[in-house]
Amino acid sequence: MTIYHVSAAAAIPSSRAVADGSEAHPFAAINDAASIARAGDEIVVHDGVYRESVDPRHGGESDDARIVYRAADGEHPVIRGSERVDSWERVDGDVWRAVLPNAIFGDFNPYARTVYGDWVVDASSHARAVARGDDAVDPSVEGTWPEHPACHLGDVYLDGRSMFEACSLEEVFAPRPRTVGFDHGLWANGPILDADFTTYVWYARVDGGAADGTTTIWANFQGADPNEALVEINVRRTCFYPSRPQVNYITVRGFEMAHAATPWAPPTGDQIGLIGAHWSRGWIIEDNDIHDAKCSAVSLGKEESTGDSECTRTGRKSGYQYQMEAVFKALRYGWRKGVVGGHVVRGNTIHDCGQNGIVGHMGCAFSLIERNEIHRIAVKHEFWGHEIGGIKFHAALDTVIRGNHVHDCTLGMWLDWQTQGTHIDANVFRANQRDVMIEVSHGPYTVSNNVFASPVALDVFSDGGAYVGNLIAGRLRLGRIMDRSTPYHFPHTTEVAGSAFVYGGDDRFVNNVFVKPAGTPADPDEQDGWAIEGHGTRVYSIQALREFSHGVGEHGERPSTLDGFRAAVLGEVDGDEEAIRDVPQPVWARDNTYVGGARPMAGAGDASDAGADDSGETGALMIGGAATLTFADDGRGGVTMTLDVAGVDAGSGSGSGSGSGSGDASADAGADAAAGAALPMTLGDGVVVRTADLGEPRIVEERFEQADGSPFVFDTDIVGTVRGPLSSRGPLTALEPGRPALVWSR
Repeated sequence: MTIYHVSAAAAIPSSRAVADGSEAHPFAAINDAASIARAGDEIVVHDGVYRESVDPRHGGESDDARIVYRAADGEHPVIRGSERVDSWERVDGDVWRAVLPNAIFGDFNPYARTVYGDWVVDASSHARAVARGDDAVDPSVEGTWPEHPACHLGDVYLDGRSMFEACSLEEVFAPRPRTVGFDHGLWANGPILDADFTTYVWYARVDGGAADGTTTIWANFQGADPNEALVEINVRRTCFYPSRPQVNYITVRGFEMAHAATPWAPPTGDQIGLIGAHWSRGWIIEDNDIHDAKCSAVSLGKEESTGDSECTRTGRKSGYQYQMEAVFKALRYGWRKGVVGGHVVRGNTIHDCGQNGIVGHMGCAFSLIERNEIHRIAVKHEFWGHEIGGIKFHAALDTVIRGNHVHDCTLGMWLDWQTQGTHIDANVFRANQRDVMIEVSHGPYTVSNNVFASPVALDVFSDGGAYVGNLIAGRLRLGRIMDRSTPYHFPHTTEVAGSAFVYGGDDRFVNNVFVKPAGTPADPDEQDGWAIEGHGTRVYSIQALREFSHGVGEHGERPSTLDGFRAAVLGEVDGDEEAIRDVPQPVWARDNTYVGGARPMAGAGDASDAGADDSGETGALMIGGAATLTFADDGRGGVTMTLDVAGVDAGSGSGSGSGSGSGDASADAGADAAAGAALPMTLGDGVVVRTADLGEPRIVEERFEQADGSPFVFDTDIVGTVRGPLSSRGPLTALEPGRPALVWSR
């Protein structure tokens, strides 16, 4: 094994002749070491700012013979895709101009390239907000924009903060504050977290060719002197990314990496990240601070040979069709376990990116995403498309997403297509507009011991999920997808076993705590939107009443077993696949607690004629009183959570009167609260759940099991405490109202 040292303090160019990568004569650039390191070697990088795009030319040979890139002990090396600009000339007032030779960008000028590709919906969310009248521009700006404004991949940073791109030069001189950005996932405006900074704007014009032209940037620094402050501009597309695929077994540890002009990364595209594995296997990306990627920070995704936004480029076929083709092309080109995927992304802080914190299609399979803090993703609202999320994975086969803290994002996590064998465990999602979306998948996937605390907790547009021991303190939204048949696989492989629509349902809920936060409006039983939504599993009953014609009870009772589903199909309807569409898939729920007005499935005490014997929910406990959920820093980098319920004090012991769901607990709590008495109460007795308890998804016909084929035993909670034979429902063994509890630590 050879250890190479790199130091930005190495004299340049005088030391080039003697630099050999030794500690006494370190290389000045990381790429100097990256060009010669081989399996088993280590590259130790010392303090300094490295303005380069590291291109590892060679990979390791196995998990035991990797190439390790790491920060020197106790030091803080920074890799930036930007360059400092200190040649600004004042134009007028707060507006300055810099004229730069195009040669500094090489063959990739981010100010000449826009956010472009499949599923880009708003290339400029600012332009959309103005067109809708949600924001306004100064009168001097009206009529100066191009017909279709689009954000570019370049950016300008003032003392580390990303400024906002103007749609015309005139807007640089007269910017107005921006207040909203449209979220097509909610079909509603969302707030811009940096609203106070939105008048710091820039505009760029590229003239001439790459070798002899210029790029001119105008910027409004709102009183700051850009030649005295630190002003940087995007120059490089990546910070750490191999130029070719199959550069395997790389470890990257302990760096700060920032300022990359990464392009839009749809599942049909060449998914390039600020740092990425480029269709390789066995990377470990850990303990880094990764931020300010224009689109995606960490990429575990596919590469160009299987397609690159062909729908947008050619218009020949839909994005759905090209994505389906990409799966089969990837199989032909070697997508399988042990060849692609199997990465570890662990202990990183990932923040302030325009599209994704971590992205991947197929290349993310068999990976571990663990103990990362991901925040402020897509909150500038400069552009929007159907590929945004703190984590956005397609085909995350047998991938474990565990112990992450995802907050202050437009969408916390989006698992799309082939969410199979995926295990989502012990994560905290909060302060997002939406927490998690699982779309067009058939399972089996498991969701255990998580906290979902944003206004929309779960978008369930899939089948075949098992939800065990979670706290779900936001709305569930359900949708059937009957126009996109999507693949599923043989167990623990990439081999395609079939393809199916999403019929809605076939989910399991046990030991969860559902909370309807105080101040949220009542959930309506009659809904006409595309998605059915509400707090608690009652949404499945509302869906059954609205969308199915057979096998549904008077109050929306639906089968809770496969036998009940089969009886409805065979006994009431004739036909083949089209017959199944009219019958609701089974949903199995038991031993869940509903707080503050969240509601269980129909059949749990709704009426004496609750429907068939296999309908409804057993062991449901309802706790009345206004409920609030708060989070705090524990002073050591961890997060505590407190659930308060009006009229309920923290209790002791496990016996809390868990009942059959008749609603008596709710009525008693309300009566005692009205009388001024505080009611001691825990959140109900749960049980240890195992693979054998969960059955198999109807379509995929595979067990809910771990990636190695062993069964699940859900016997620990969100912080690793062992569950006894009886412990509290929800993500903590002793979750009690009114008492703060640690739910996340790095």
